[in-house]
Parts: sequence; C-alpha cells; structure tokens
Amino acid sequence: MSELFGTLSDGTEVHRWTLEHAGTRVEVLTYGGIVRSVQVPDREGRTANVVLGFSDLDGYLTHPEPYLGALIGRYANRIAHARFPLDGAVFALEPNNGPNSLHGGRTGFDKRVWAAEPVEHGVRLSRVSPHGEEGFPGRLEVSATYTLDASGGLRIAYEAVTDTPTVINLTNHGYFNLAGAGHAGGHELRLAASRYTPVDADLIPTGALEDVTGSRFDFRTSRKVGSGYDHNFVLDKGVTGAPEEVAELHDPASGRTLTVATTEPGLQLYTADHLGEPFAPGDGIALETQHFPDSPNRPEFPGTVLRPGEVFRSETVYGFGVRY
Repeated sequence: MSELFGTLSDGTEVHRWTLEHAGTRVEVLTYGGIVRSVQVPDREGRTANVVLGFSDLDGYLTHPEPYLGALIGRYANRIAHARFPLDGAVFALEPNNGPNSLHGGRTGFDKRVWAAEPVEHGVRLSRVSPHGEEGFPGRLEVSATYTLDASGGLRIAYEAVTDTPTVINLTNHGYFNLAGAGHAGGHELRLAASRYTPVDADLIPTGALEDVTGSRFDFRTSRKVGSGYDHNFVLDKGVTGAPEEVAELHDPASGRTLTVATTEPGLQLYTADHLGEPFAPGDGIALETQHFPDSPNRPEFPGTVLRPGEVFRSETVYGFGVRY
C-alpha cells in the first residue's frame, strides 16, 4: 500500500509504502529508501515501533545527519581523504566529514527520491546514479527490494550494474530500540566477530585487523552493549552467497529480539552517542552490514570494485522475535 507522505520544495512527491505480513508492519519511504517504522510485538503481545524515525518528511529534511533508517550509497561509511585509486586513475569525491567522504557524500542515496514498484510482500526501489555523481565513476543502475518473509523478517536485497568500473558499498542505517523508547544501552548483543578494524581519530581504519579477545569489542558471548562504539567488526563468516546470521540484539525488559543475517563481511556497530534532538544520545543502536570502511584505499580488505558485466548483490535480513 502506498500513500503520499510529503512533497519536496521542487514539487517532487515522496510516498510511504506500508508492508504488513506475519505480525510485522514496516513503513518505507521513497525518499532515501528510509525504513521509517518497524512495528513488532513484545512478549505480552504489545506492539511498538523499534526503529527511530520522524513523523513527517520535514523531520528528515531538517535533521539529515543521523541518516535515520536510510539507504546509504554509493559508498557506506568513510573513504579517507575523499579520494581513491582505481585502474591507474585517482577519483576525487566531495568531502563531507572533515577531509573524508562519508556515506556517499553530501547528496548520497539517502537524499534521493527513488522510483517504487510493488512486489509480493514488499516494494522495490530503484534509481540511476549518473556517472560523476558525488565524484564516483560509472552510470550505476541500482535497486533495493524490501520484503517481509514468512516469519515477519525484513529482507533488504540490493542489486547494481555499472557501465564503468566503480566502487560500491550499500547498507541500511536503521537505529534499533527494541524497547520502543528510552536509552538502548541496556540491550544485550551477540556478534559473531573475532576481529575488528581499529581506527584513527577520524574513524578511518588503520589497516589492522585486531583480535577482540579480552577487549570491550568482544561480543562473541551476549552482553550489554553500553556506549562508545562506532566501529566495523570483521564477521567470522566473511563474504557469503546467502545471508548467514551474525548478530542478535535483545531487550530484556520487553523480551524483543532482533537477529541480523547478511551476505556482507562486516558490520558497523554504532551506539549513537552523538545523536541529537529530538532524540538523545544512545536512544538507538545501528547495526550496519557492509564491506569495510575505506576499502577502496585498502587492497588487503575485501574488494568493493564493480565492473561492467558484473552484478553487485548484497542481502541482509532483520528477524524479529521474543524471549519469554
């Protein structure tokens, strides 16, 4: 089901698609591919929205920086010094995070209006990112398909093709709060990652893959998340052809659980310590499935180059449940 959600200053309409299946109700916006709401029950059967979002379009236009629920591209996370080499050329991007490029630049995929078409239990969003958009090479035809599976899980499947070699890294930037409100730092997290990528003062990876053993980065056994995280974890499974479960988030108070399964080799844990009004720091937890930050400048990291004739595919499934 689709309905008008708002209108941009140039007259472009933004629509809200509502998906409902197997006890889960999700709202997706054509602006930024934003997941605005995910309604699921707790152990008592009481339903609440478990992702942070704004009630109207103006909220997203006025507060773009948190990237609430947005589809991120062309390159999720950071690229150092807003440039990268590819096939003997160096491509300069628009810096929007100090000297670095973050989440695709000043006008990334999160700030574009996407075409939408219905699919079974979902919606397919698509757009063409022209050659040179935000400095990235290649005309990129990209889609993101949001569907609800038989158990009410939210599945996001990305596909893209290009006419020129380019780099690509797509994710969803949802902030989860399984309690439905309040601080999320008391949630418990299990994460199948034995290593993470340490970063410098600008949150750019140093290139090391650090063992989590004995450190605050060890979530291999479920424990409280707390705060102070904006780091990429190296998933033990690596790149896979089909989604494999890598994380579970649990809110002891409501009983709600969130599982994350993905084809991606990395996951960014962000505890939203800098989240501003109308929210408060720590109100949500982002679990961004991805390739690693700054991979275009790190040949030792899993590759993010897409070439003509290839098809980029990535898939992540957010599963919802309860513990009694």
